[in-house]
Amino acid sequence: MKVMLTHNQGINRSCVFTQAQFDRFAALSGDDNPIHVDPAFAARTKFGRTVAHGMFLYANIARELGALLPGTIQLEQELMFSAPTFAGEEVWLHLQADESPAAGLARLATHVVKPDGSFGCQGSALLQMPGGAPPAAPLARIVAGPDWKGLRVGQEAVMERTYTRADLAEYLDLLADRNPLYTDPAVVEGLGLRGTPLPGPLLGALFSCILGTRLPGRGTNWLKQRFVFHNPAYPGQKLTGRVQIVRLRPDKELVNLRTWITTVDGKLICDGEALVWVSDLEQ
Repeated sequence: MKVMLTHNQGINRSCVFTQAQFDRFAALSGDDNPIHVDPAFAARTKFGRTVAHGMFLYANIARELGALLPGTIQLEQELMFSAPTFAGEEVWLHLQADESPAAGLARLATHVVKPDGSFGCQGSALLQMPGGAPPAAPLARIVAGPDWKGLRVGQEAVMERTYTRADLAEYLDLLADRNPLYTDPAVVEGLGLRGTPLPGPLLGALFSCILGTRLPGRGTNWLKQRFVFHNPAYPGQKLTGRVQIVRLRPDKELVNLRTWITTVDGKLICDGEALVWVSDLEQ
């Protein structure tokens, strides 16, 4: 498969999300953080109503990346959730190619734009084009801060998950994702993969579940996430997701965490960094 991308090529597509989709994604990911699925709890937060999971927004972005560049491999994704995205409002998924950072790579702006022109999500994606195989850049580490609010620097939460083929099928059906990377065995074989890989947002959903239900916990609001994907993961493979607090910022009620996933034999699947806001943390 030959895939070409020219500067400023992109997609601008409107969509309207529903509470049923939020609930369905919560069931798939395990992230039943009440800001997404409990209208009564969400009404008491600064948002006033339930908001979309960050990984659900990323999943929709990833679907459009696959439609624009089918069969390519994502290496990195940066996300900043600038404003809440609600059920029932029309938003625009905006992807636009930037200058290629190097041969065999493509970088795209990836935004969710709200009706008033503000961003529900701002970000960028780095994709490997056919023939490209660059090393992932190392992640910066943030200097630790003081203990606060029952949270402490170095505190970790761990969750194990084995996504099944049924989970992958549910994800693809929920997103209406037809990327041949997940549906065409010939494309998978041509990329040298040993099977259909798990999509990046489904891996990220493991962090969504940990952050939103364990550490910092229910009521956590995810503001930023960076992913660096090192190795593919597959249905039936036992994965261990970890988050670790690396900085506490009491003045702004913010927490910085490292986020990473490994296999049972220690292979690093993805690494990353998260920033969350904990003012609405359930006590």
